[in-house]
Amino acid sequence: MDCWKQEESNTWTFPTLILCLYGFFSMLKPSEPFVTPYLTGPDKNLTTDEVTNQVFPVWTYSYLALLLPVFLVTDYVRYKPILLLQGISFIVTWLLLLFARGVVAMQIVEFFYGMVTATEVAYYAYIYSVVSTDHYQRVTSYCRSITLVAATTGAVLGQLLVSLADVSYFHLNAITLASVSLAFLCSFFLPVPQKSMFFHRKEISEALPGTDKTVATVSSDRPLSCQEDKSSPSADMGPAPEQQAGDAKPQNHVLGVLVQLSKDLRDCYSSRKLLYWSLWWALATAGFNQVLNYIQVLWDFRAPSHSSAVYNGAVEAIATFLSSVTSFIVQYMKINWDLFGELALGIFSTIDAVSLLLMHFTTNIWACYAGYLIFKACYMLLITIATFQIAVNLSMERYALVFGFNNFIALVIQTILTVVIVDSRGLALDIVIQKSS
Repeated sequence: MDCWKQEESNTWTFPTLILCLYGFFSMLKPSEPFVTPYLTGPDKNLTTDEVTNQVFPVWTYSYLALLLPVFLVTDYVRYKPILLLQGISFIVTWLLLLFARGVVAMQIVEFFYGMVTATEVAYYAYIYSVVSTDHYQRVTSYCRSITLVAATTGAVLGQLLVSLADVSYFHLNAITLASVSLAFLCSFFLPVPQKSMFFHRKEISEALPGTDKTVATVSSDRPLSCQEDKSSPSADMGPAPEQQAGDAKPQNHVLGVLVQLSKDLRDCYSSRKLLYWSLWWALATAGFNQVLNYIQVLWDFRAPSHSSAVYNGAVEAIATFLSSVTSFIVQYMKINWDLFGELALGIFSTIDAVSLLLMHFTTNIWACYAGYLIFKACYMLLITIATFQIAVNLSMERYALVFGFNNFIALVIQTILTVVIVDSRGLALDIVIQKSS
């Protein structure tokens, strides 16, 4: 029996199945569209100003503080411990949401949720360390699709329970706690990878003999600044595996990896095309995260939850569905992105700006909902295009590095916006003015 389990865990299907189960239960959160009504309602009895200016900003600060160290530690410890940490953070977050009260307690909730989002990198990077390159496209599709399905299912379930069964927000959070606890249990069954993208790359050449050939093929038509030298997967990372085993100190190896990562970043961003797309990615993601973090506050302002029917779950479900559709159709767009990419960015970014203005000026909650649907769908369309444009010229390792650094810059921009516009120690503008800013 044990031998069968070991054999099963060595195939690509077993870790993919467990990771998909983990992704499904961790994203099945029927309470998430109703966080603001829950915090400002009788359960927690916080004011809108406390939620907007004191509680929600903590998520941005903790996410920024944790992102870089988590990104590096995730690769060093080979992903699984970070997934376990994310599961624990999920459970602590919802336990505090259920049973703690007060501004400080909710700020602690936001810190742990910042840990949850910072550790998401482990979910998407884990699978590339346990399957061969032949299965990358398939397992990526599975993992990303299951999270979209789970998010949509959770939003629909939450809306149905609130609207039809009159289930309280407290019990929605209890359901979410059960779901994320199941995700935590699933993570225990994941096999520990024997290799990783940066710190344990020596195993890549041993386990996947065809990797060098694959990288060389992918890089053959890259810009010169982002091409991988034929020896870079091994030689550029430091001494050969045999030498490392004999005379290289672990701390020197870590330092060598960090130096190599900084060189890779410099080389990649020397490509003007990649730099432009990355800059848009960072700016757009910062704005998107800011809207996502505070949109429920705006909805509650337009139609107070204590006196109006709340349809946040239905709106989030539709928004997620539209986002998946717009992301899916990108593969069928036969467009020369080198020629028309900037035009597409300009057109859809303008549509996003108009939708934000609509949410600012309208007093009708349905128009506000519509503006959000347009905003999120357009962003997901553009971020898919940007992801493709960046990834097409990079190896998997460099793509992960650029992706992480772009998100870090986005968080820096979002933090500046939060400190200046939202935080009670800054301007502490009301939610309507924030959306127009």
